[in-house]
Amino acid sequence: MQLHRDLEGGLDKILHEMGDKIKGSFEKIKDEANRYIGYLDERLEYMIDKTYYGFRKFKDKISEYIPIYIPIVGGAAITALPTYAKAPILAGLQIMNLYKDTKGKLLGYGLMGIGIAAAVGLGIMFLFNPIHSLPSSNHVEYVGPGYIAFEPNGQTINYNGHTDPEGDLMLPNGTAIHNVIWNGQYANTIIKNDNEINELNSQFVGQTDPINNQPYVLLKDVYIIDANNSQVPIQQAIINGQTYYVIDANNINPANIAGFYTYQGWVTNFVEAMNMPGTYAARLPGNSPLFQWTNTTGTAAEQTQVYQDYMLGSAGGYVLVQPNEPIISYGVYTNIPGTYLINYITPQQVYNSSS
Repeated sequence: MQLHRDLEGGLDKILHEMGDKIKGSFEKIKDEANRYIGYLDERLEYMIDKTYYGFRKFKDKISEYIPIYIPIVGGAAITALPTYAKAPILAGLQIMNLYKDTKGKLLGYGLMGIGIAAAVGLGIMFLFNPIHSLPSSNHVEYVGPGYIAFEPNGQTINYNGHTDPEGDLMLPNGTAIHNVIWNGQYANTIIKNDNEINELNSQFVGQTDPINNQPYVLLKDVYIIDANNSQVPIQQAIINGQTYYVIDANNINPANIAGFYTYQGWVTNFVEAMNMPGTYAARLPGNSPLFQWTNTTGTAAEQTQVYQDYMLGSAGGYVLVQPNEPIISYGVYTNIPGTYLINYITPQQVYNSSS
């Protein structure tokens, strides 16, 4: 996504949305950040060499050895922190996600450092129940909180005598865990939905949308778990020599599971948008000018409605509206009606666009 926000303005927005409970702490962080902005500008070249690339090299080395372990352990560890330590870390992660330039990364790392220092200084880390290994066949780990997504990849696998869909698990920050199996409730529904949307893509992609005269795009199904209310249990399994991570869906409250479909290139953005404070869902009126927009937003909006005529248990014509971010068009699967996500499944707000 292209971002067009001023750094200070973005900080003010974040402070406002995270509430009165931690506002005082964030105001102090913001004041310190503003005081050093000028310094950052003057020392940018030096800091790129000494700080950014140092962190990047460290991050790449860690990712080389434990690409799956970090999201599981990190999510649990941050959740366990008290507010005064967790708030700077979460703010740092969000700023790094919103601002892709070097100053955004430097400020994000700085805020994360404040939170980590607070946790270490107070001995918080020693109070955790540490996770010493990846999930194993006799040990279950939990991923959460936040909105977490399962994106099927079109493949199925036999697990414990059941045919289950394979795919990726998307964490709230957009990180993906690969080789994931969805086992339990809704497995057959997910396979059916995924097959149908792939067939429709084969039929329509290559044709032209008659409303905006743009080519149709690939749409993709994605399944959201509200892990704020029901963390995601994951277990490791070795099948034919391949390591998989199995979602035990039977141990997730069905009210916390919902199905959606959107432009394939927006799946990660869709998850990030749902986790972004200030994002809201809305439905499009039938005469909305958005359907005529000559971009992917307009094409996908119309296409979700075209597909609903072919997919039983689906409905199109919805949008996620983000603060100062591109609008994401999407459709919903009414055959997975997670009641805790009702604001996204049947949004009451109507999106009106004048052009």
